[in-house]
Amino acid sequence: MVKQPNDVVITGVGIVTCHGTGKEAHLALLSSKTAPEPVLETEKFKPYAVHKLPEIDWSEQIGRKDQRQMENWQRLGVFAAGLALDDAGMKDDVDACGSMDLIVAAGGGERDIAVDSLIVDEALKRNDREKFLIEKLKTELRPTLFLAQLSNLLAGNISIVHKVTGSSRTFMGEEAAGISAIATAFARIKAGQSTHTLVGGAFIAERPDILLLVEGIRAHQTGPWQPLWSRDGSSGGGMILGTVGAFLVLESREHAEARGAHIYAVLDAVEGDRGNRDEGKLETRLGRMVPEAASLSSADTIVFSGASGLAELTQREKAHLTERFACMPVRGYAGSIGHSVEAQFPAGLALAALAIDAGAMVPAFDPASEAAQTGPAKHAIISTVGYVRGEGLAVLSANA
Repeated sequence: MVKQPNDVVITGVGIVTCHGTGKEAHLALLSSKTAPEPVLETEKFKPYAVHKLPEIDWSEQIGRKDQRQMENWQRLGVFAAGLALDDAGMKDDVDACGSMDLIVAAGGGERDIAVDSLIVDEALKRNDREKFLIEKLKTELRPTLFLAQLSNLLAGNISIVHKVTGSSRTFMGEEAAGISAIATAFARIKAGQSTHTLVGGAFIAERPDILLLVEGIRAHQTGPWQPLWSRDGSSGGGMILGTVGAFLVLESREHAEARGAHIYAVLDAVEGDRGNRDEGKLETRLGRMVPEAASLSSADTIVFSGASGLAELTQREKAHLTERFACMPVRGYAGSIGHSVEAQFPAGLALAALAIDAGAMVPAFDPASEAAQTGPAKHAIISTVGYVRGEGLAVLSANA
């Protein structure tokens, strides 16, 4: 492919998963000779397991005063964003950060579990629940608590802490938010509307309210651990959530090369969609996304699947990927880091960019269901199918 000034390139990777913080921990994961062991919290939220937050010294990226204004979801996002800026060599560049655009994929913020529990417990004792709820809204919910849970406050805190003060956008909508965030950054740089953008998201799995939400559709995996592709619905829905923060610095090639930045990979294409999934409509949408993927060679391409683990849906995703991208090794990364909803698509791009740049021979995360990689990948396809709605595909290539 001929180089163009407005090629979209990845120059910074900030990632936190249960395996650790930063690119070194994840390069080790991607270069391991054997399938990585899952890092799980199995007792605290029993019968549900989660891929937990690793040990983090927040002060490496966030001052103590700023930390007090945030819950862990915001801390994780700000921390991962700082890692990406550091990696891109922009953290201390006031002019670069001041003109940098920011796009965040966010959830609904963290809740006051004590107040939620109080309302649920007391409501069981009364029949006038509408009146009771209004009473508690007046007496128990603090305005400052509400402000701390605004979804766009993650972007606000990134701007405050890291001085990223260009345009700012926040997307909500679970996995589709992560897809739209990346797609929007890509389109703006391609069109010349932006030269450099910080984009990504964060998700905390260790939240009772999130676990309750997912349990509402019986999506959790229960019982003993099973690899991603082996979950068949016999032990719950199949999803095991993972705490993940993933941010990328995307730049135009011209901007990146002018400052001598290291380029991990080129983002060739990204596309998202959503719609009815009955009667093969999901597969039809996936099949027409990112036609650029059709020309890639199976000999030097790897597929990073963000499959959620939800049993039937995950099997449909795997079957489609196997049919469309025959002979390409597939890596279901939720089997190693968990499913991270808004952060799932950015995390897949981060892992793929690191693997391509390092020429890593990525181990099978599920050896019984994933083929070995025969050689270093020059291209990667990243897929994410939302556990309820939304799907996306992206293609990365090595920098020529």
